[in-house]
Amino acid sequence: MVDSVRAEPRSIPAGGEPARTASRWRPRRKHNSYWAAPLLMISINLVLFLLFFLWPAVIGLKYSFTSYTGVGPAPWVGTDNYQRLLHDPAFWAALKRTLIYTACVVPLIFVASLGTAYLMVSPYSRGKTVARVIFFLPWLISPIIAGVIWRWIFGENFGLVNFIITELGGKAVDWQTDANLSLIIVIIAATWMNTAFNMLLFIAALKNVPTAYYEAADLDGANAWQKFRRITLPAIAPTSFIVVLLSTLGSMKEYGLVVAVNAGGPGTDNNLIVQYIYTTGFRRNQIGYASAASFVLMLILVIIAVVQLLANRRKGS
Repeated sequence: MVDSVRAEPRSIPAGGEPARTASRWRPRRKHNSYWAAPLLMISINLVLFLLFFLWPAVIGLKYSFTSYTGVGPAPWVGTDNYQRLLHDPAFWAALKRTLIYTACVVPLIFVASLGTAYLMVSPYSRGKTVARVIFFLPWLISPIIAGVIWRWIFGENFGLVNFIITELGGKAVDWQTDANLSLIIVIIAATWMNTAFNMLLFIAALKNVPTAYYEAADLDGANAWQKFRRITLPAIAPTSFIVVLLSTLGSMKEYGLVVAVNAGGPGTDNNLIVQYIYTTGFRRNQIGYASAASFVLMLILVIIAVVQLLANRRKGS
């Protein structure tokens, strides 16, 4: 009976190695399918990225070394476009105005979004659902529409603010013809429009802070400011870094909101760098020169991103 249930020995081929069973190949098939599915998922995005980002970037880099005007041939000029940028006062004025705009907008967005998120997660706040919808509405509006709204509010001859001022017996303010006031309007509009998305990031980060930390701080007698400084800010540091980085890069590339609010005016005093590139390339037909300015802007953005990444890594270590 034992012989009847004894397993038959495996046949060994002439080479001396036992034959591989089909089960030994199954993990490799799973491994291949594991890599094939993600590649298939990202294939459309990859094609779109190559078609609408990488390929135009390569063409723009090529044009930056030419005097291409948008029509006809593109004569090679080497680094002349980049040398012209070094001595172009309009380019430096636009870059300076962009840096001022970014330095004002980013802290305001950070404070406004964090403060709003703090109220949204506070147990003492009421009407959070309605407030969250109201605060998120600006994010659903396009920059052009947002700019038109703020232009109506701060218009010199038809604006709501000047109407209220004149009705109270005051003098209308030159919101559009004063360069500094006009820039302030753009800063306020950008803060209002970009607070919503960053608010959601901070809400998620604040909800992930362990409540045990606050309970321990209460036992130690810490006040609200001490808990916010010693517990909340360190806990949401990664989210804060993302908010600052994205806000900085977005502010450096701002275009639609500025055009809708004041079109870079008065005159060209509030032309930001992207508006300068657009005007140079598509209104003056200097595609090659505008391409060089675009790559200078890209280099500045890369430097800003790398510096912030290194600072965040050093702070984290």
